[in-house]
Amino acid sequence: MNTKYRDLIDQTYYFPQEEFTLEGSELRFHDIDLMELVKKYGAPLKFTYLPKISDNIGRAKKWFADALEKSDYKATYNYCYCTKSSHFNHVLNEALKNDIHIETSAAIDMKIVESLKKKGKITDDTYVICNGFKRDHYVSNIADLINSGHKNCIPIIDNYEEIDLLSEAIDGKYKIGIRIASEEEPKFEFYTSRLGIGYKNIVPFYNKQISENEQVELKMLHFFINTGIRDTAYYWNELLKCLKVYINLKKICPSLDSLNIGGGFPVKNSLHFEYDYKYMVEEIVNQIKLACDEAEVDVPHIFTEFGSFTVGESGGAIYEILYQKQQNDREKWNMINSSFITTLPDTWAISKKFVMLAVNRWNDEYERVLLGGMTCDSDDYYNSEQHTNAIYLPKYKREKPLYIGFFNTGAYQETIGGFDGLQHCLIPQPKHLLINRDEDGNLTTSVFREQQKADDFLKILGYNE
Repeated sequence: MNTKYRDLIDQTYYFPQEEFTLEGSELRFHDIDLMELVKKYGAPLKFTYLPKISDNIGRAKKWFADALEKSDYKATYNYCYCTKSSHFNHVLNEALKNDIHIETSAAIDMKIVESLKKKGKITDDTYVICNGFKRDHYVSNIADLINSGHKNCIPIIDNYEEIDLLSEAIDGKYKIGIRIASEEEPKFEFYTSRLGIGYKNIVPFYNKQISENEQVELKMLHFFINTGIRDTAYYWNELLKCLKVYINLKKICPSLDSLNIGGGFPVKNSLHFEYDYKYMVEEIVNQIKLACDEAEVDVPHIFTEFGSFTVGESGGAIYEILYQKQQNDREKWNMINSSFITTLPDTWAISKKFVMLAVNRWNDEYERVLLGGMTCDSDDYYNSEQHTNAIYLPKYKREKPLYIGFFNTGAYQETIGGFDGLQHCLIPQPKHLLINRDEDGNLTTSVFREQQKADDFLKILGYNE
């Protein structure tokens, strides 16, 4: 009878996988010795494996390059990184090694752009696509960048007032895009996205506020589906509706030459994960070309704004199981030495699942458990994996410490969780490591942030002034 944890994984998944391998009874992630990290730095522990960022950018750029060549597509592809997924300097530094562009969503983003430009990380040729609802602070910062000579800064118009606000602050002519307010799937609480301008209103909006405005040049139409890029009738229908708007606009606006399809590539959330990125890219490019050829208009330059796909699979978190509580005949709670609410907030806020595996003790027998965090909050738990309604881990033994890892956690968790700030129930933010490879391919590790201390919280709360 196969009762070991490694037997369970072997019979449940195709294992090992590209990023996950086993060395003896211990898990490795991108050949990182996770237990060695625990021995050296302790747990809980969060880390960012920087090479994965460049790897995913390279994959996407190749998919689009191949698709453009296959379709004989006579325009370019431009990869933008959605900064809100992770604003950290180490993330932007790694991403910008790959000849990419930037998408922003709020006023302070522009200060990050300004800093990157001063350091030579970006140039005037770098596209800065400015999304989001814009008022004084954001408008002012956009204007400062454009007025300094950065002509490839393109604010995406979200509502009818923004052109007037931008025109007052910007000296001379500038480029803009328009965001389509996409229609969401029927299961959503709302029908039309709060972001952008409705499909039927875009051409009238152009005729009223842009066509005769000598200060403004329309360059881009922006389209994004909240549920992401998926091979569903809903997605393809919305894309075709977007293309109809693009074609109608292009026929009356020669300066329009770019289509931004936003983000939405999924991140691996299970060892069962399957997604044909290559097919999806080829089909998107093909649909754009077919629609434009039929309408006899030039195909647009394609822009994407991948955020989670860029940085998500670079992140991980390791926890120790501190204790097991038997609450009834069937429920065993394994208590981690941290909090899900604060360190992986999407597990609590939107019931998101990440790849979760034991880090050690793969040769031990397994049991079904629930995972609980340390806060005194009934919602601080993780109860199932993406593919099943249960969690299985090596059996808890007080004398044999058990460590578990959550992987592909690199997007949004730090900013939503309040990095370096107050944490729910004042459970400290874990130590954070940066993992890289040197020129010879050897792993290097450095501490980005130490675990929070009591004094950090007391100072924020006003006790240590």
